[in-house]
Amino acid sequence: MKFNQVMLKFFLVVTLMLGAQGAAAQKCSETIPGSSHDVSFLPHDNGTVTHKVTGLMWMTCSLGQDWDKKSCVGNAAGYSWVQALQMSNSFTYAGFTDWRLPNRNELETILEAKCNAPAINANIFPGTNPDYYWTSSPYVGLADSAWSIDFGYGAVNASVKNGLLSVRLVRAGR
Repeated sequence: MKFNQVMLKFFLVVTLMLGAQGAAAQKCSETIPGSSHDVSFLPHDNGTVTHKVTGLMWMTCSLGQDWDKKSCVGNAAGYSWVQALQMSNSFTYAGFTDWRLPNRNELETILEAKCNAPAINANIFPGTNPDYYWTSSPYVGLADSAWSIDFGYGAVNASVKNGLLSVRLVRAGR
């Protein structure tokens, strides 16, 4: 057997083994109090959900994903901060045209403190990738950065504005 054939078989076996394990499942601690309970949200049939605590309406899926009436399918798209701001100003979804990029405080309200990978209520926001998400809040002190939320582990960070991060849009729901 030639070296290339051996390597091809090796990579095939490794790929099959990794595929059999599947994606890492969300991990939640039962000893940490939840911060984003199911009862705090009012899901709608149109791929949106209202957060009863804040009154904000969120897109159930990240931009780039599609709502199939029970889950988010596909992959979240990556956008620079400027792209995310521009797109949110002209975005129409579920019959609404007033979607916008959430500020840092708003996006933090949907973090789930007891879970990671992703650090969000997966019942309410299914299919959320454990990625960094843009906020509309610039990072004071670093002109080339804006605040982002890591839905992998729930951290709040500054990210360089030309980086490609995920986006979840919000609107005033009341």
